[in-house]
This record gives sequence, C-alpha cells and structure tokens, in this order.
Amino acid sequence: MVVGVVMSFKELTQFYLRDWTQAPWTALSNYEVAVDFDAPIGAALLDSFAVTCLFTVVAVSLSWLLGTTAAILMQETFRGRGLLRALFLTPYALPIYAAVITWAFILQRDNGMLNHVIHDQLGLTSDPTFWLIGDNSFVSLVLVAVWRNWPFAFLILMAAMQNIPQEQYEAAQLDGAGVWQQIRRITLPSVRPVNQVLVLVLFLWTFNDFNVPYLLFGRAAPESANLISLHIYQSSFGTWNFGFGSAMSVLLLLFLLLVTAGYLLFTSRGRKGEHV
Repeated sequence: MVVGVVMSFKELTQFYLRDWTQAPWTALSNYEVAVDFDAPIGAALLDSFAVTCLFTVVAVSLSWLLGTTAAILMQETFRGRGLLRALFLTPYALPIYAAVITWAFILQRDNGMLNHVIHDQLGLTSDPTFWLIGDNSFVSLVLVAVWRNWPFAFLILMAAMQNIPQEQYEAAQLDGAGVWQQIRRITLPSVRPVNQVLVLVLFLWTFNDFNVPYLLFGRAAPESANLISLHIYQSSFGTWNFGFGSAMSVLLLLFLLLVTAGYLLFTSRGRKGEHV
C-alpha cells in the first residue's frame, strides 16, 4: 500500500518499469488530472464512479434481500431442507472464474442459453438480446454479482438466526402476532448487529469487484458497466501510466475509508441509542 501511494506521485510509465524508483516526481499532477472533472479523463473517472455506486447499491440490496428471505424460510423444519440449503450455497462455493465464464456463455447473444429460452422457445423477444454490450450489460453485471453474493448473506444470516430463542416466537404466537410481525419485531432486531457487519462487507466486496466485470466483458467494459476497478485497470495497464492509475487507486481507497468510518460511526451511535 505504501509503494502504491509513492507511485501515485511519480510519472511512472513503461519507460521506467525496469526501475520504477527512477521515475520522476510529479507532485500532485496525477491527482489533479484525476479530479479535473471538466476534462475527458476526469469526466470518464466520474462516470465510472457513478456507475459503480449505482451497481453497488442495487447488487448489495438485492443480495441482502434474497439472503434474508432465504434464511427466514430455511428456519422452518421441512423435508429436504438440508439439500435446499446446500443448493443455495452452491454459487458461493464455486470457483469464481469457472462460474463467471459459464455466465458469459449463458449470456451470449447467438449461442447463449438465456436467449435460447426467452427468444427461441418462449418467443418473449422479437430478436435475440445483446446482454454483454449496451445498456443491458449493467443488468447482466448485477445479475451475476447478486447470484454470486447472495448465498454469503444467506449463510451469515442463517447462522445468526439459529441463535434466536424459539421461546420468543412461541410467546409472540400466543400474543397473536402474525408471521410478518414476528419477522419485524423479533427476527430483524435480533440479527441487526450481524446485518450491520454483513452490509459493510458486501459493500466493500461489491464496490471493489474486479473479477466479475473483467471475466464478463474483458479489458474494455461497456460504458454502462464500466466499474471503477476495471476503469483503473485500463488506465494503468492499457495506457501504461501506472502513476496515474495509482493515484486513482489511492482516491478510491480514501473514499472507501471515509464511507467505512462514517458507516461504523453511524451504526455505533445507533447501538448506543438502543441501550439508552
């Protein structure tokens, strides 16, 4: 991390790869270029940052919602529950490269299974849909990210719900509380500390995600799915300007640190208020 910060103050291009310490110092020039949002480079970085924020909010929200719903449903005892739990965890257990490459084949326009089902068999579209280019690439990115992350939310929340005393639900039923009231008054408050950590972890994982967009789209992602991690990679290895790429990485690190600190401060105050 220290080396990355030092590199951000240097004009580190392909001419200094043999000995990066000999690259000339540029002071804050790399940072000035990155935050000049009126210039093409800064505007592109800002657009990528906005796409990443939207992607993170949608993907984390859906992953948490699916994980919570599945964890609540799996608390009831029924035949085949163990098998269903194992199936739910399959996306999280699969190697990410094999899983995402499989999704890339599924989402192909001409030979993909998704278009084969919705266009060839069901006739829901007039033409095969482009899922990996254009605006639909954002939908595909969210789909794969949620498919990958929601089993982790399910696993964590399912473990947390195992510690809720069954007597609380029985007492609530005697008092006439319905299913939704039990979830609202017992389940969600009981797992709130776990949820606070879970949401933060999902946020950091999703915002920094590089593997999913890179494996889906390659080095150059469509504009609607150009996450900041892939944008920084392209700015570093595509143009061989590692000093500029390091500066953007440091700015990303500072943003994530500020968000994390603010989130932890907000949630800690909420817990103190509950105790009072």
